[in-house]
Amino acid sequence: MSWFIELLTGNSIAHAVLIYAFVIATGVMLGKIKIAGISLGVTFVLFMGILVGHFGFTVDHTVMHFIKEFGLILFIFSIGLQVGPSFFTSFKKGGMQLNGLACLLVLLGIGVTLSLFYIFKGEISIPMLVGIMQGAVTNTPGLGAAQEALRQLSEAGELVGPIPSIGLGYAVAYPMGVIGILLSFIIIRGIFRIKLDKEEEKLTAQKETTETPNWISIKITNESLVDCTLSQCQSMIRRQFIASRLFTGQEVIVPSEETRLRLGDILSVIVNDADEKSVVAFMGKKVDYVWEDSENTMVSRRIVVTQSNINGKTIGSLALRSVYGVNITRVHRSGIDLLARPELYLQVGDRVTVVGSVDAIKKVEQILGNTLKRLNEPHLITIFLGIFVGILVGSIPIHFPNMPMPAKLGLAGGPLIVAILLGRFGYRLKLITYTTQSANLMLREMGISLFLASVGISAGAEFVDTVVSPDGLRWILSGVLITMLPAITVGIIGRLLKINYFTLIGMISGSCTNPPALAYSSSIANNDAPAVAYSTVYPLTMFLRIICAQFIILLFA
Repeated sequence: MSWFIELLTGNSIAHAVLIYAFVIATGVMLGKIKIAGISLGVTFVLFMGILVGHFGFTVDHTVMHFIKEFGLILFIFSIGLQVGPSFFTSFKKGGMQLNGLACLLVLLGIGVTLSLFYIFKGEISIPMLVGIMQGAVTNTPGLGAAQEALRQLSEAGELVGPIPSIGLGYAVAYPMGVIGILLSFIIIRGIFRIKLDKEEEKLTAQKETTETPNWISIKITNESLVDCTLSQCQSMIRRQFIASRLFTGQEVIVPSEETRLRLGDILSVIVNDADEKSVVAFMGKKVDYVWEDSENTMVSRRIVVTQSNINGKTIGSLALRSVYGVNITRVHRSGIDLLARPELYLQVGDRVTVVGSVDAIKKVEQILGNTLKRLNEPHLITIFLGIFVGILVGSIPIHFPNMPMPAKLGLAGGPLIVAILLGRFGYRLKLITYTTQSANLMLREMGISLFLASVGISAGAEFVDTVVSPDGLRWILSGVLITMLPAITVGIIGRLLKINYFTLIGMISGSCTNPPALAYSSSIANNDAPAVAYSTVYPLTMFLRIICAQFIILLFA
């Protein structure tokens, strides 16, 4: 049995893998348990790590530090890559409001932190309160920035005594920070008596009215349009629409930009909700026409773009209408239906709706791919190239006047920003950014599990002694107040502003840079609203929390 004892107590790679495997497997298993219908999910990995660390099982510090940061990078990068395509769209549709509330939450957290310093009459030092604040909002990069600021102050002779171990304050506040933010969600839900199914219905209705193009039939009655081409018509009305089919009175055809209109023609049009009334009023009148009667000649099919050579090409450059007599009418991407404008770039994973003859569509399928097997192939180049660039961006020093050291976005903020940009603009670099839902979920869960296990194991040895001490109790109370007061306040303001509950809790999770809270938010939502809101506010929030942590240390330490 000596080999087994050596495996449990040694310092080998096998020992490290064994400890991590046990902590994560047990934590995930316990996370499936629900109490009063609520499950902490992957957060139990953190608690199992604390338990294992408390009983003396540890991992080499260098190895553990690498695993923690790499896990965080994987988690954050996969989120950014997933929501990247819809990030900028969501920003236009309320992102300013969400970021404003996120900034308010950050400022309230700082206000509570400084207030506690004076309430406790300096019994908790400013550096330790900063560590507690970062734990309360689960912000590891901010903790690192604060530790770096303390180190530089110490080297400059501005800090009296040894460097405070603010990481312990972070570890003590972290569990209650996770629980506190979830309790805040429940309190907000209780105050406003929110029903999750009704919020889901409201979100679905909102998407249908704001994001989904309408498919309508219009009878041409405007005499001014007689003998005008579709391109001329679109120029005159100055509204975007896509013509998929045209009934001339004798036959159904797939119209081109040069197709000329006549009185009595019936045109099948895909148009955004905001432009529908203008298009109908200009062209004629809306009618009901059963296009299925023409299915023997014209069909509508959805084709998945899987050919890598199509990635980054515009719809117009494919010339499908002139060559094959086929029109692309809609593009479905990241849960959003887009009008198939000629200048729209296609990406691998897009689902395009095409209209044309059966034979023509079969030929178009060969061009676009429509082979789901191709989508299952991992695109590791994009992932690791993105992480590489993200770390470079996160390491760029940002200088401020009268500060002895530069600020940085860190190992979380940099990869997130790069992942969002790759998800949105990667096609321009001919990079395939599409990943299947299962692959993305695997990266996310693996990353957050490694991160939480590392935090728990590192804090476990001193955790119990610190918690039961008078200082520890003050730290826990401080962490709870820093977590819950700003979150509940902003949550109430958000509901008064009629923000959807799923969007609201995603925004609060991002404002607190809280991956476990996001995991919980996503688990109760049958949509990506929490993830989109999280990524919308996360870059700005991360930057503010890193900068503010350094400013507080430099100004008050």
